[in-house]
Amino acid sequence: MSTTEIRFSGFGGQGIIRCALITGKALSLYDDKFATMTQSFGPEARGSACAAQLVVSDDRVLYPYITHPGILMALSQEAYDKYWSELPKGGLLIVEEDLVKMKAEHPDLNVQRVPATRFAEEVGNRLFTNLVALGFFSAVSGIVSADAMKKALPGLVPDRFLKVNIKAFEKGYDYGVAAMQGGVKQEAAA
Repeated sequence: MSTTEIRFSGFGGQGIIRCALITGKALSLYDDKFATMTQSFGPEARGSACAAQLVVSDDRVLYPYITHPGILMALSQEAYDKYWSELPKGGLLIVEEDLVKMKAEHPDLNVQRVPATRFAEEVGNRLFTNLVALGFFSAVSGIVSADAMKKALPGLVPDRFLKVNIKAFEKGYDYGVAAMQGGVKQEAAA
């Protein structure tokens, strides 16, 4: 793997920062990697643009900011519009399929779609969208193990919601595994 740069993006209130915190903790403490995280969000916080960047490496991270993200998870239209063009040829683009209408087909990118909000509602509340998306991210990116991600949850999600967060993560992960095995039809962009 050497070094991978990841941008998690969406709008405030979707748990974007928590996505990066959980992934960074999982990688650093349980998957024997090095990771740094930076974040940015609009002054309104909830409902405004929000992004968290993660640099992951097998060796110590010498520069903590992303320069060429290889993976983008966009959970809102604004995030997709703002960041997709930064991905290199072969980059991984993960979008929330019900909230993001892609403007192009992106034949040079590995595009994966997940109905994270819909799945979160099935689990019990749309607040679990980020955990569904993280499960999917784990399955389709191969950057972090599902076991490490689940171990990282205590302390980063409320204890009383730990079981349902794990359930949401597993729903996204299972969907991602099925997508990678060709069991989920990823429709072409509109």
